[in-house]
Amino acid sequence: MEYGEYTLVTGQIPEQITAVEFDSRKLIPGSLFVAVKGFASDGHTFIKPALENGASVIVVDESDCPYSDDELEELAQPSSACVIKVKDSRRASAYLASSFFDEPQEKLHMIGITGTKGKTTISFMVRDILETAGHKSGLIGTVYDIVGGEKIHAAHTTPEARDNYELLKKMVDCGSDSCVMEVSSQGLKLDRVYGIEYEIGCFTNFYEDHIGGNEHPDMEDYLRCKLKMFEQSKIAVINMDTPVSAEVFVKAQLCGCQIITYGLSDGCDVQAYNLEHGMKDGRAGTYFDITCPWYNGRLFVAIPGKFNVYNALCAMSAAFLSGVKPDAVEASLARIEVPGRLQPVKNDLGITILVDYAHNAASLENVLDTLKETTDKKVITVFGCGGDRSHTRRFEMGEVAGNKSDFTIVTSDNPRTEDPSVIIGHIVSAIEKTPGEFITVQDRAEAIHKAIEIAAPGDIVLIAGKGHEDYQIFKDKTIHFDDAEVAAAAAAKIREERA
Repeated sequence: MEYGEYTLVTGQIPEQITAVEFDSRKLIPGSLFVAVKGFASDGHTFIKPALENGASVIVVDESDCPYSDDELEELAQPSSACVIKVKDSRRASAYLASSFFDEPQEKLHMIGITGTKGKTTISFMVRDILETAGHKSGLIGTVYDIVGGEKIHAAHTTPEARDNYELLKKMVDCGSDSCVMEVSSQGLKLDRVYGIEYEIGCFTNFYEDHIGGNEHPDMEDYLRCKLKMFEQSKIAVINMDTPVSAEVFVKAQLCGCQIITYGLSDGCDVQAYNLEHGMKDGRAGTYFDITCPWYNGRLFVAIPGKFNVYNALCAMSAAFLSGVKPDAVEASLARIEVPGRLQPVKNDLGITILVDYAHNAASLENVLDTLKETTDKKVITVFGCGGDRSHTRRFEMGEVAGNKSDFTIVTSDNPRTEDPSVIIGHIVSAIEKTPGEFITVQDRAEAIHKAIEIAAPGDIVLIAGKGHEDYQIFKDKTIHFDDAEVAAAAAAKIREERA
């Protein structure tokens, strides 16, 4: 891993440092502080606190730093700190962290997964297959990170570069031989994975999402950032049934990747057909036949829906390319569970309660289509939309819920700084144009309780939007809130009341 030129502004570069940090609050004496400009704050405004907290080296971005060289020299003079100026402090942060943590990415079999949907499910599938095959694998993702079997809360789908390298170092230290990583478009855009070379880079699909605000200005930028994945991948695994597959394929070719394609259409290297909803060992899922270079036969994936067959195809492609045998793939997929992805909630009411992360129209439509295929009873949907996010999503999800659900309860999600009633009003304006029945219940716990209360035996209650999240964000507070926990408690209370 290389980095470009730098300029020594003042001081001497020390032979050793105690830490590499981009957060001035975490500094210890002898640390190196990298000033990185973010969306919410600019690290260059924390140079003074960094020096006060004992930083011996300050790295600044020549384009973003508000101080002149003379001012930087004056700031560093009292502590004799070293100040270095670079062309890109984000990439410098990755380079320095990689070096400080002894380049852990080079000691692990790295598998990266990008795309709009499916990253979390596929990453859990790949890791479970690897573990089933006898590997010790870490995971960096949306739900949580896994290091040495320990689950660690994940602040971002793809952490900042410095934190990524620390996680990879911990994996190496605990004996892991591989790492499966969700790679978000923001992670690629902001160089959070700079310097990591993936043995296998997977592209799942592409839908409108993450447009506006501090995310992507348009779909072109969104796709361009995702395709950066192949600039640092040896093998590209591509879903050929996504509308942008031709662009994805060309990008992978231009990057010199070996390419493996998957899908349900003819001509894919890894192809599924004869899909059939069914049960195995008490789990609902899908049976399907598969043809690929490593295995031909019939498999079962223990999460229902055609889109989870796609997820399974991607996961098994990555696993087979990693040298895993078919028996490990078969065993893992037949029992797989993913937090917040069609996660079942046990109850004694004779109904099916599922918690899912579907938080955009495409995801919600896929989930509802799947559920309607598996039952002739009612599907009751509980959902809301997040505040400070795309308004378009509210109207689109309202339309999908009204057209695809038998009954919908519109509620609050993470309103953040917005008024929950305004968000609900946007959703209602769309759902009113559909034939679907609905009510509004702003309190999410009450909405979940109401849905379970009105469900008849055989009905399905889908609680959508938050999935694995265990919190709810309001303007003035963040509270603990877990859809699965709330649903389980509501079901138990209703059961007790009916006894």
